[in-house]
Amino acid sequence: MGRTPNFQEHYRPFPRQERFHLSPAKYRLFGGAAGPGKTKALLWEAILQANEVAGCDTLLLRRTYPELESSLLSYFRRDVPRSSYRSYNESKHVVTWNNGSTTRFGYCRNERDVYQYQGAEFLFIGLDELTHFTLKQWQFLTSRNRCPVRIYSDGKNAGKKIVPCMAGATNPGNIGHAWVKALWVDHVPPPGFERSDLYDPEDYEFIRARLEDNPIYANDAEYRKVLQSLPEHQRRAFLEGDWNVFAGQYFDVFDFGRHTARPEDIRLEAWWPRWISVDWGFQHPSAVYWHCAVPGTVAQAFRPEGFSSSSMQSASERKKLTPEGVSFSNPPRIITYREFVQNGLSPRMLAQAIAERSGREALSEVFLSPDAFAHRTSEASIAEQLGDVLVANGLPRPTPADDDRIGGWQFMYQMLESDAWVITDNCAKLIDCLPLLVRDDRRIEDIRKVDGDDPADAARYGLVSGGRLAGVGATSPAQAGFGWSRAGQPPPLNRAGSAAQFVTGMPLDEQIARQVSATDASSRAIHFQRLEAEAKKFFRPKPLPRRRW
Repeated sequence: MGRTPNFQEHYRPFPRQERFHLSPAKYRLFGGAAGPGKTKALLWEAILQANEVAGCDTLLLRRTYPELESSLLSYFRRDVPRSSYRSYNESKHVVTWNNGSTTRFGYCRNERDVYQYQGAEFLFIGLDELTHFTLKQWQFLTSRNRCPVRIYSDGKNAGKKIVPCMAGATNPGNIGHAWVKALWVDHVPPPGFERSDLYDPEDYEFIRARLEDNPIYANDAEYRKVLQSLPEHQRRAFLEGDWNVFAGQYFDVFDFGRHTARPEDIRLEAWWPRWISVDWGFQHPSAVYWHCAVPGTVAQAFRPEGFSSSSMQSASERKKLTPEGVSFSNPPRIITYREFVQNGLSPRMLAQAIAERSGREALSEVFLSPDAFAHRTSEASIAEQLGDVLVANGLPRPTPADDDRIGGWQFMYQMLESDAWVITDNCAKLIDCLPLLVRDDRRIEDIRKVDGDDPADAARYGLVSGGRLAGVGATSPAQAGFGWSRAGQPPPLNRAGSAAQFVTGMPLDEQIARQVSATDASSRAIHFQRLEAEAKKFFRPKPLPRRRW
């Protein structure tokens, strides 16, 4: 390579890796298929640049910390000799090299996490599995790609200008597939690329690599067999590096971090509506999801990118709400908070598994794929067998889910687009599934049926059929006079001027807030006072009946 001779005994790049290292492009993309040594090349690019320019900083990123730990950090600990660097800070994941340069290992789970690097300057930034990142994250990081050192001061490069650069390594697929393909494969600015007139395709070079470019795996028949046995779209992506396999990605708005949240950061109140959706299968997996509706008066406090315990209004905070402080511009949200996906289960075994995971939760409905009501495995339909076990465990008997595929996919897209649907991180199969769904060539409004799409079907049942429990969904004729024409807008509990409605088990101030329809402050205050008075009457202890002698 001719860059840092003392590392050659520890890293001897393959021809495609060397092509990657020698590329003069400002932004490089390496990979395509699985197995060509993408991650290792990215790691050593950062190491080589840090050791070539004294006093500079370099940065390596993955989307999540577990991914960082199992890839870049693992390779660093295994392959880089201790004598080659001055120190390694385990808590900050920062390597300080013998020449004073540093390499930082980081992760950006949410879009806002990139701001932790605001103010920093990095000679080189490498993003492993680039398609796991969003365009906004990439564009922000390009602003951090600069170096205070301008000219090489010694060595064979003395007097030459130092050029900051960035690189990504990835396979096709995942949430960033569309924008990565546009920039490096199609050489066009993707949607959302600000100042597309400044896009220069000469800045972007794609170094395509496949399995056979890595001598270690080129003749590994077992590994090749594993890749060949994958479902078609994954086989074409991982074995052939085919970037067209995910052309027509349906849920191109889905973003890990924006539409996901950690389960421990969410507090779901017991009185909020909850329901289950089930897509039954035997050879194919059965997929089950648990959903909860978060009222709009609480959902408005949620930030678009994930949740935190501080985002949820406490009971004391709800009591402080004034008529002027309550907003009705935010719709309620649906939280999909639990997942169970497994094949080979009989209907009764599946129902028992659902009951065990539901515990003592108050569940309003169980929406089941319609074919389960017709398909019989013995003396009873699948739905009847499921229902018998569910009812015995105190759960509702299943009802047929709405199976309008095209309308359902469109509704799911709208929910994501408006930040009205959030999925907790423990629903891993659903999160992995959504970015891989593509449009059907023969029916462009629909999604192509592929192996592994069961989680998406089950989630669709839950959102469309359970939407009415959350106050979201298509407008019904009875609702037409209320102006709830857009999916995602919550209906109030009652129409203005009608009798107030109250229930037990739900905070009173929240019930009142949902029933105030006036917009100006004075009218809202009057409406609040009237509802508070009616609530006192509703919850007043009823007198005991007089005994007749």
